[in-house]
Amino acid sequence: MSFRTMAAGAIISLGAWQAASAQSQTDSGRRPQMNDHESIHAAGQSQTKPRTRARAKAKITVRSSEAKPYDQSTSPALMEIRLNETFTGDLDGESPVRALQVLRDDHSASLVSVQRFRGKLGGRQGTFVLQGQEIVEKGKIKATWFVVPGSGTGDLSGLRGEGGFEGDFGKGSDGMLDYWFE
Repeated sequence: MSFRTMAAGAIISLGAWQAASAQSQTDSGRRPQMNDHESIHAAGQSQTKPRTRARAKAKITVRSSEAKPYDQSTSPALMEIRLNETFTGDLDGESPVRALQVLRDDHSASLVSVQRFRGKLGGRQGTFVLQGQEIVEKGKIKATWFVVPGSGTGDLSGLRGEGGFEGDFGKGSDGMLDYWFE
């Protein structure tokens, strides 16, 4: 049986079920919730409101950093990195960062990170957590990140978003975050 045949059967079954349900409710004196057309239309489309997205940009400056190896038994080395950053711009605040790094002999690296931003985003005060994935090559860093769902506090409660940054590794970068609220 083809997918198209199965889909048509499912829609017909849904319509028949809605019609029987509406008849049953009418027979018992209750008013039906939806007609068949409304039901099929509702099944095919999301009932959520579209979310308004905004873009925040910031200059990210590394105030302090510390790298400690935790496994150098063979190459590549595994490192733990601690950073403290400040953000200026649409994101205005500070963030402690913890990252795990795979450091290769040519000084290129792959990292995963988490950080809790404290400050303002688009004029709203609060905190949220970013989870990131970074690549370092030839002294440059390029990263993507996302807001960890449920991590927003204060005026940033319900925050969701994704973005990233690029710049000189360990020195500073230009970041952006496309965000919305749930």
